[in-house]
Amino acid sequence: MGRILIVDDEESIRRSLAGILSDEGFSTDGVGDGEKALAAIREELPDLVLLDIAMPGRDGIEILEELRQTRPDLPVVMMSGHGTIETAVRATQLGAFDFVEKPLSVEKLLLIIRNALERSKLRNENVRLRAESIRAHEILGDAPPIRKLKEQIQVAAPTNGWVLITGENGTGKEMVAKQIHVQSKRADHPFVEVNCAAIPEELIESELFGHERGAFTGAIARKHGKFELADQGTIFLDEIADMSLRTQAKILRILQEHKFERVGGIETLEVDVRVIAATNKNLEKEIQDGTFREDLYYRLNVIPFHVPPLRERKGDIPVLARAFAETFCSESGSAPKEIAARAMNLLQAYPWPGNVRELRNLMERLVLMTPGQKIRDQDLPEEIRRGGRFEGTDEMTLDEARKEFERRFLAERLEENDGNISRTAESIGMARESLSRKLRAFKIKAPRG
Repeated sequence: MGRILIVDDEESIRRSLAGILSDEGFSTDGVGDGEKALAAIREELPDLVLLDIAMPGRDGIEILEELRQTRPDLPVVMMSGHGTIETAVRATQLGAFDFVEKPLSVEKLLLIIRNALERSKLRNENVRLRAESIRAHEILGDAPPIRKLKEQIQVAAPTNGWVLITGENGTGKEMVAKQIHVQSKRADHPFVEVNCAAIPEELIESELFGHERGAFTGAIARKHGKFELADQGTIFLDEIADMSLRTQAKILRILQEHKFERVGGIETLEVDVRVIAATNKNLEKEIQDGTFREDLYYRLNVIPFHVPPLRERKGDIPVLARAFAETFCSESGSAPKEIAARAMNLLQAYPWPGNVRELRNLMERLVLMTPGQKIRDQDLPEEIRRGGRFEGTDEMTLDEARKEFERRFLAERLEENDGNISRTAESIGMARESLSRKLRAFKIKAPRG
């Protein structure tokens, strides 16, 4: 049940407490002064300390002060035969879990001990879960721009500063946002994601701010918006440049005043939310074009992050490819698959216009569809085997070649999915609205059956 260290200069009290606690299933050790207590704790950390205040040499308050410096998470229950309110307040201010007076009430003491151990268990469990969450959303790779990005996250995460993440589609902006949250002081509170590009314009205010019953046709009940749900935590506004100017104005008000009303409501709600926004667009150009508010840009851009495209961190491709392959093999219950050296060289030579998301999707397909235990170069798609090169691109600039590849890539995927835009968007990890805009921009029409 737990190991308890009893610190009291009276041997009879130590012996009595040890017998009571042993009967309740606890293991105990006892020492007669503060210095011996510190030595015993250094040798083997107990689960809880019962610490008397009045002892020869250093008293219990002094020992408690030192323990708060060296073992801040160790639960300590103070005991005193002539305690005062001031002493009890001082002990709790220093971090003691509780204070009990002698002669001790056995029932009260046992209740305090169980509560202290339960809280300690919950705290340790939270620490473990947070560590697992950080690992689950770990940003893989060790290329210089990724090392710099990880260092920036470690510095910025514990603050409450608003963050603006820029980078191309598929680079992992959402992963960066999650890392910032799980390493922040808000990690125990909600992380709420909003894909601004995937929500129709007429519904985005309701999604963000909620609505009252009867606010519009179909509003049959009150709905809590994303900002309300994210109270005390973090809201991630992905593709924020896809918001209308009208919605941007409302977002700006929340950032400035921390207040808003639900659609159709008159009650003003206050929230404490950290905002992380992301976009694949050049917001300074959007401002010049009149499609993004300059004041909102400067309000969001307190802590800027840029996620590099995969082509600028090609040394990380083997790490990412193997990690994705291991994950998908585990999820599918198949034996581990090795990536042949020539296949890995081709993966590193490819420009990856879809970035990490494209690599992840490819590795899932290869794990599921490749026979045998080795992924070879002949298993790779044709465009990767030829290094992403197309006929007629010799005279193109890099940007033109990238756009040409993206156009062909989307056309091929659309055809593979029988012209179904929703299924295509899901297969390539893109929001349907974003894919529709891309198809219109490239003048790609869905094939008719």
